[in-house]
Amino acid sequence: MPELKTEYDLCVLGCGPGGFAGAMRAFDFGQHVCIIEGGEIGGAGVKWGALASKTMWELSKDYDVATRSDRGYKVDNISVDFEQVMDTVNQAVKERQYQMLSQLETFSPRRWQGEGSVTLVSGWASFIDRNSVNVCNEAGETQTVKAKNFLIATGSRPRSYPGIMTDQERILDSNGVLSLKDFPKRLLVVGAGVVGCEYATIFSNFDQTKVHLVDHKESVLPYEDTDVSQFVQKRLEEDGVILHQSASLKDIVKKADHLEVILDYPAGNSEIVEVDKVLISVGRCPNLQYLNLEKVGIELSANGFLTTTDECRVDGNIFACGDTTCHPNLVNIAEREARMMAKVLFGQGTSHLNYHNMSAIMFLNPSVATVGLSEQQCQKQGRSYRVAILSNEIMGRPIAMRSTKGFIKIMVTDDEDMKILGMRAAGPQVSNIVMAIANLMDHDKGAADVLRSVYPHPSVSETTQECLRLLIGKSIYKAQAFPHLMRVNCWSPETGYTDCA
Repeated sequence: MPELKTEYDLCVLGCGPGGFAGAMRAFDFGQHVCIIEGGEIGGAGVKWGALASKTMWELSKDYDVATRSDRGYKVDNISVDFEQVMDTVNQAVKERQYQMLSQLETFSPRRWQGEGSVTLVSGWASFIDRNSVNVCNEAGETQTVKAKNFLIATGSRPRSYPGIMTDQERILDSNGVLSLKDFPKRLLVVGAGVVGCEYATIFSNFDQTKVHLVDHKESVLPYEDTDVSQFVQKRLEEDGVILHQSASLKDIVKKADHLEVILDYPAGNSEIVEVDKVLISVGRCPNLQYLNLEKVGIELSANGFLTTTDECRVDGNIFACGDTTCHPNLVNIAEREARMMAKVLFGQGTSHLNYHNMSAIMFLNPSVATVGLSEQQCQKQGRSYRVAILSNEIMGRPIAMRSTKGFIKIMVTDDEDMKILGMRAAGPQVSNIVMAIANLMDHDKGAADVLRSVYPHPSVSETTQECLRLLIGKSIYKAQAFPHLMRVNCWSPETGYTDCA
């Protein structure tokens, strides 16, 4: 084991994206930091989730485009090798892991001669008291690490399904996808949230697997607006995914050469689906079970998460970020929370995080981007708003890309200021426009303010421009001419929807 300092300024438990970001931000402030990690560096953000699955999605998307025959070219005898696909995924994972390890080594006490330092300790930590943890490594060796402050960044793991045991061979969770040896001929995905829909998209894109998607709700992505949910559902069905909605997984019967999945429906009937693999994707739960939080007087919330203040503080000198808290399980949120923690402890002043304007991408076919409030949320709050919806079918860049399936929807306040409340968009390159909207929201801009900028042509960002023009009645293309491609509505608690084109 490396020689440790007597006491660190900050000890970070977990080296996923949040823990790494928090450690490096504390280092920026000249602090001596210890990171304790017992598993794979990078955590779910690199090895078990975001980077690995998105690399797999990119490869599946490329394959899907290569097999199209509606663009004037056709590829004959195209094939895909699952082993090589997964080798590429693992290359991406290793690339990021070694970047993180290289940086930690650069700023380790034995090399770095400047202010502050970062020490990586391998093992699993458990609290002894508020200023020390016990660390046990794979060899069973233990040591004590002392610190003035602690950041809990232990991440999360896939949530299990009641009564169903995952073996990571035939019944998998999202971690087990990396253990697959070949494309399953028939795959059933349980859970139609973001992760379930993404994996259904990935395997359907490769066109080697018959995909079933099961959820107990009536629609996919049930927390999103109906038009977004219906759009995603239609695209999944067009890609050959078989949806089993309002269905509950009752049991999985293992046969010698297949699995029999028993689904129950509210009407009292059941259905048996024969598949080769099952992927359980029903959410995630935090990795807090081994920390001995009772030693420091910390109790979990009713749903099993840590409760934090606006400063990401759990209690006293103990902070938390990322999946251990009851905020969306997103890499960008974990990183922002961890950086906020470092600023609170070691910086000059602080500003609270705005969770309402956090942008997110769902890697589907096509991608879906979200930021701010949805229509559902506006209505639940009883907030009057104006909404414009514009189809990609009428915009130049999507037309040129021959990728017009998608739309952009922007909600603004129903007043003269028309302050932006939120956006939902689907289509190519939506990740490039969502951050612009988030930035405008952070600066409290209205629709008219945004239109002072000159947008490049032809670009996907022009969909934002035209949608905002639509909101203020100055669009180039008019809803009266293309009612099936664009519309503007107002909504209020008193009148519901009205046409305000």
